[in-house]
Amino acid sequence: MAKNHVEFWLKDRHNVYMRLPVNPESIEYSSPFGLNTVNIANLGEVAIPGERGLRQVSFSSFFPRDYNASYCEYMDFPLPWEWVKKIEEWRDDRRNIRLIIVGTPISIPVFVEEFTLVPEKAGAPGDVYYSISLKEYRPIKAKQLVTETKTPKQEQRPKSDKAQPKTHTVAKGDSLFKIAKSVYGDGNQWRKIYEANKSVIGKNPDKIYPGQKLVIA
Repeated sequence: MAKNHVEFWLKDRHNVYMRLPVNPESIEYSSPFGLNTVNIANLGEVAIPGERGLRQVSFSSFFPRDYNASYCEYMDFPLPWEWVKKIEEWRDDRRNIRLIIVGTPISIPVFVEEFTLVPEKAGAPGDVYYSISLKEYRPIKAKQLVTETKTPKQEQRPKSDKAQPKTHTVAKGDSLFKIAKSVYGDGNQWRKIYEANKSVIGKNPDKIYPGQKLVIA
């Protein structure tokens, strides 16, 4: 039997790809956009465009216990409860993942917003049925506001020759690679942070803990 050319994939930030073994029969895809309406004298009601909302994708399917060529997309897939454990791990750790639907333009970073299970249905022992709702992850990019103020010459103070070092307090989920990417725009510069903080981090650069204060050169 010819397989559907559409494939559903989930990819985490560690580049672990997982393909759904059974494609959903249908998906719900929404892409809201804010419109504000106002009344203008002698004109009436007009719409003013706002900002695009977060996209959302929802679908239902099931994780089969056994391979069946009539509905399974491939063989040797993870067991149903291994799927459940992985999806709940992504959700509980607040990790954003990427939903990729091959055969469509959909490839968006998302959070698991809702995950509902029906552990077993009559006539399908061992299969786990589920419904999942995924909401788009949009990174927050802070804009820096620069203001210029003129100070009278008599009030100007000499600048210190020694710049104060910046610091970063480690949060849950942080890694030196992630911090370097945030600070320098290049995760491969993580060793620069490690060399400046060996006394705090210790011998293993992969072991940093929430609350540690690191110096950023």
